[in-house]
Amino acid sequence: MQDYKIEVQKRELSSKKSFVKGLRHNGDIPGIYYSHDSKESIPFMVTQKILREALKSDSQVYKINVGSKTRDVIIKSIQYHPITEKMIHIDLYGVDMDTKVIVKVPIIIVGQSVGVKDEGGVLNQNMTEVEIECLPKDIPQNIEADISDLAIGDTLRLENITISDNLALVGDLEMLIASVVAPAKQEEEEIIESEDEGDESTGDTGDETDSSSEENNESASE
Repeated sequence: MQDYKIEVQKRELSSKKSFVKGLRHNGDIPGIYYSHDSKESIPFMVTQKILREALKSDSQVYKINVGSKTRDVIIKSIQYHPITEKMIHIDLYGVDMDTKVIVKVPIIIVGQSVGVKDEGGVLNQNMTEVEIECLPKDIPQNIEADISDLAIGDTLRLENITISDNLALVGDLEMLIASVVAPAKQEEEEIIESEDEGDESTGDTGDETDSSSEENNESASE
């Protein structure tokens, strides 16, 4: 695991919106550090540039120097502006490198489904991230889910994916990750065909009834 240090600066905790707006106007992002072993929380700020560079690194655990100590942290959450998509707030969570943590990591779909490639099916992805438990140093960048063997009607669930021995999945193993379904147009055609078959059956019955009626009329005439 590569160590990556994020340069942060301690700041005062203020409830005034003007103070926070001033930080963001200057290109800084307000944040809060939360300790893993106490109720301690420390407000800090970090520049947009430094945080963007940190997110581009291969690290999942970062080092910060705040409150006169060097601390190991993971990113707990990042808030983005709904329009500009700029980062507007970050929470960092302190970790003990010898204690397991539960974190969410992205699910990456790999492979090409036979149901999509050969059968014209459509892939539906139901999960984009998964919770895992592991030591901080073992946190992966993502979890791969191979869909190569999925045909139309097949599903891939948490219990079907392969992970390293030092990782543990958290949650219901029956949760659906992805599935391959028939295209909507094909489903509509099948419904129409079923309706047509029903109409034909009704028509045949009507013909037989008419024939019987004609025979009865002829017998009555005789």
